[in-house]
Amino acid sequence: MNERSHSVTKIRPEIATARISDDMSVEEYFQNKTLRPVLKLQNPLLLDVFKNYIAKHKNTYYSLSLEKRAIYIENAVQKDIKFRNSLKGMIIGQFTVEEYHDYIQNSSALNKRMMNMVVERLKSQIQYFEKEALI
Repeated sequence: MNERSHSVTKIRPEIATARISDDMSVEEYFQNKTLRPVLKLQNPLLLDVFKNYIAKHKNTYYSLSLEKRAIYIENAVQKDIKFRNSLKGMIIGQFTVEEYHDYIQNSSALNKRMMNMVVERLKSQIQYFEKEALI
């Protein structure tokens, strides 16, 4: 393991509930070994990036009901390709070279998992985006 790989993995938080076993799929293994720790590490950045996304889109988010806000989050991450690619870059940039090689073997399935995890992470912290939190 080179110096960058060691440094990148060293700063990641441990996730006690992340189970890794021999009988899980390659995608599930990658999700638990790499994606979950990277997303937890990047959480403060992901929250601020989405807060900025709301502002850049004229704060229409704030005029929506709670249910519609959840849909807004899903649509922003899943359908706004530029935003989606930006999020992917923030996550992939935290991979080791070895993890990147694993990722490119099945990037389509892993991208889907990654973006679903981002959506769920943002939705589970929806209170962060309340206007009072912006002050």
